[in-house]
Amino acid sequence: MISVDDARALAEALRDSLRNVSAIDFGETTLSEEDRQFVRTRVWCDRRLPGGARCPLPTDHPGELCAASSGSP
Repeated sequence: MISVDDARALAEALRDSLRNVSAIDFGETTLSEEDRQFVRTRVWCDRRLPGGARCPLPTDHPGELCAASSGSP
């Protein structure tokens, strides 16, 4: 079984390697256990920033960091 941290690292690696594919919205990335797919954990904050970009920080960051974020994943 893969750990949550390993799954997050994989999601981040995929986001970084595929960031030029505009059809993929990594802000919607969630994790779930194979047998409990209805229980989902969001990976990134996903708040919209000025200019339409999404906050690239983890979901559990303090809210004021969204404003300081560059918006670049």
